Amino acid sequence: MLTANPTEMGQVEARTGFTHLTLTAFRSYRQVTLELDPRPVVLTGTNGTGKTNLLEAISFLAPGSGFRQAKLAELDCRSAGNQGEMAWAVHARLQTPQGEHLLGTGRDPLGPAQIGRDRRLLRLNGAPLRNRAGFAEILSVQWLTPQMDRLLGDATGSRRRFLDRLVAATDPAQATRLNSYETALRERAKLLRGEVSAGAAEIATWLDALEAEIAGLAVAIAAARNDTVARLTEFMAGENNSSVFPLAGLAIDGAVETWLKEMPALAAEDRLRECLASARNDDAASGTTRWGTHRSDLAVTYLGRALGGAALAASDCSTGEQKALLLSIILAQARLTRYLRGQAPILLLDEALAHLDSSRRQALFEIVLELGAQAWLTGTERDWFKPLSGAVQNFAVTDGKVAQAAL
Repeated sequence: MLTANPTEMGQVEARTGFTHLTLTAFRSYRQVTLELDPRPVVLTGTNGTGKTNLLEAISFLAPGSGFRQAKLAELDCRSAGNQGEMAWAVHARLQTPQGEHLLGTGRDPLGPAQIGRDRRLLRLNGAPLRNRAGFAEILSVQWLTPQMDRLLGDATGSRRRFLDRLVAATDPAQATRLNSYETALRERAKLLRGEVSAGAAEIATWLDALEAEIAGLAVAIAAARNDTVARLTEFMAGENNSSVFPLAGLAIDGAVETWLKEMPALAAEDRLRECLASARNDDAASGTTRWGTHRSDLAVTYLGRALGGAALAASDCSTGEQKALLLSIILAQARLTRYLRGQAPILLLDEALAHLDSSRRQALFEIVLELGAQAWLTGTERDWFKPLSGAVQNFAVTDGKVAQAAL
């Protein structure tokens, strides 16, 4: 049987974790409340009972649009007695080494009437937040879900979002940079589409200013990505040599990230600004933005394995190998986050034990407990989690209901 470090167990107040969680009208849950402590949480139950929905709700307490990237209205509970009349909401109390915080988010039921579309409301310690990046200042949330099993071989956008979550774990300002960058890209696109009534000279001046802003933000985003990959690579090499999880090689395939390795930041800004200006006609015709950090990709290799004399690309690995690589990256970043921020991230590990053999399951449990992280682990096989008995909180999930249970 595994146990948490005795010193840590005697100082639960020094950990980071949710001590209260309430879901209202969220997917399969009309109303559910969990009273917790910062130890890891295990959720067991058959498929389709709502384990993933609980983790998805927590993922909305991080920058972004949740780990399923669902539309806001799709999250409203459709069970009997609600039928979508009540907008969903998630409220939590978070304990950190620096103190306690109250977090809340949910769909604004007045959004469609007031602004013609759905929007999210966000509150931190009773005060409204301007954007989702505000949560990143007080906590980091990392996740691994079954939908990510092929992330390393699928669309570029998914890997780029994964990379930026890794960056935001230790550099919370990345979320704000990305929001500002995406806003500036949308404004430039509107100008190029002719959706703004103004003279040609005024439009050109406006585009010059926007492209300068985009270039500055892009270089800051790229620099943060390069720094995170360099730190994480060094950390994995130093910490994971003896791990049963594979060692991942990380590199960024992106123009701006590459320029920053070849020239000063100001020169990279000038180069991107020139590229954006020269691509205006092409971007207007295509409806896309050809240059920028929104085009970058994360390249992952399986170090120690080769194909044709080169390190094996993650996209050529099996599903189980890709899952092990992702776990290796996430766990290394969790260690790095604890080292740099003084607190471990919240880990959402949905069906993470699938495709893992017994030695890797054991290693995962040991790493989670050593981290002192509040990891949320789900699974259909309760026996898999028995080595954690006494070191975690276990809940049985059945058809939208959650009850504490022994392992």
